[in-house]
Amino acid sequence: MKARTFSSLLLSACLLGAGMPVHAASPGAPTPGAPYMLDATEVIDVHAKELKRDYQVFVALPDSYREGTRRYPVLFVTDANYAFPLARAIAGRLAKHGHLEDSIVVGLSYAKGDTGVYSRRRDYTPSVPRSGGYRSDMPGRAPAFGEADAYGRFVTDEVFALVAARYRADMGRKIFVGHSYGSLLGVQLLLTRPRAFEHYILGSPSLWYDGGILFERERAYAATHADMPASVYFGIGARETLAPGKRRSRSEDDADMVADLRDFDAALKSHRYPGLKTRLAVFADEDHASVFPLVLTHGLRAFLKTVR
Repeated sequence: MKARTFSSLLLSACLLGAGMPVHAASPGAPTPGAPYMLDATEVIDVHAKELKRDYQVFVALPDSYREGTRRYPVLFVTDANYAFPLARAIAGRLAKHGHLEDSIVVGLSYAKGDTGVYSRRRDYTPSVPRSGGYRSDMPGRAPAFGEADAYGRFVTDEVFALVAARYRADMGRKIFVGHSYGSLLGVQLLLTRPRAFEHYILGSPSLWYDGGILFERERAYAATHADMPASVYFGIGARETLAPGKRRSRSEDDADMVADLRDFDAALKSHRYPGLKTRLAVFADEDHASVFPLVLTHGLRAFLKTVR
């Protein structure tokens, strides 16, 4: 595992993550500016042993980390190329102005050599879709899906061990943060190893995926378990609903994601698991692209302690 400063992240997170290639300056062009760096952050290269792939773990430490010896709750954020800088900024701002306790933010990046679409489709989905019909966005490579269980083991076994060894992390207060497919991964973890995280912040989970397979797995879990020890904050945009004139189904094109999430939350609540706490927020005037910052903000307020 190799640690590097956050300057190495700039191009992947901001330029490559946005689909913008990096070119050498042409003759007569202005000299490129210095890369932007985020304070108190680092990038760690990690080889996932079971997956046989390489990833990077992005870590942001709070300003107070330099003081004292206390340990901090840890946010594990999926889709880090987009979500890590955002989560770092929101968590830091809430700590400074919202009077919430500080936290360590850990970003889970896409696999090296993969596009974001390819990596997240493979690592965050719970099954190979039975309907098929997907094309790869990487020429020469077949589509890949359904490795969420193995990827979850990489996070809980290898990334957890890395964070615990390198930082003053309170590993008894781990918070999973995901949105869309990243949230789908969170639901998969909830149904297979709910104790992996003490809290889950799950925004707009793609519960339509593979014909609603996680509804099937929720029923299977309920049939064999008397409890689900977890705390979950669900959030979604009110506009993530079915367009007028369409007939609802559990498919990507005809999904009512708000109705799906309400149904899933109701199913969890119906079992009256003694160790489960869920809350669901629907944010007015927000859609799938805009709602994540609100879900994260309110989720953190639900789980982090208030400091006066």
